[in-house]
Amino acid sequence: MTTQELELLKYPIGKFNCPEKITENDIQDWVLVLEQFPNRLETLVEHLNEEQLNTPYRPKGWTIRQVVHHISDSHHNSYTRFKWAITENNPLIKAYNEQSWANQHDYNQPLVNSLLHLKGVHYKLVHFVRGLSTKDLERTFIHPYGNETVSLKENLGIYAWHSNHHYAHIENLVNRMGWK
Repeated sequence: MTTQELELLKYPIGKFNCPEKITENDIQDWVLVLEQFPNRLETLVEHLNEEQLNTPYRPKGWTIRQVVHHISDSHHNSYTRFKWAITENNPLIKAYNEQSWANQHDYNQPLVNSLLHLKGVHYKLVHFVRGLSTKDLERTFIHPYGNETVSLKENLGIYAWHSNHHYAHIENLVNRMGWK
């Protein structure tokens, strides 16, 4: 497999590219992605069997099962970051080692647990974000990787992208394997 082919498997929709100026339409589009994502993901994976769920989406990549559990954990962390940024002044957030989390025993549990968790987190996140003002979405947190300041509106775009990014990992594998 060439480097280019591997890169396409890693980033099937490309890397997140934040618009220079985030518009109200961008925000509405991203909120809609987050609102619809849990049901889209559930529909994509609900008919997969154990062998399929335990198939990596790319060489040396996570299995579909690990990807779904990762999404749930990641989006839970994102929700917490939104709350921190609203309740604290530019807080330094806690990062986590995604690979170590993906190797824990709870990533072998049934997908339904993470799918239900993801629905709950997204319902809360979407409701919370829709209640924020434009000024609120300008609030920031500091991500410890690179000491980067991230606004809530940018984080909204990151997690809409993250949803579509991992959805594409699974969808592309399902299509490549003919599992429809």
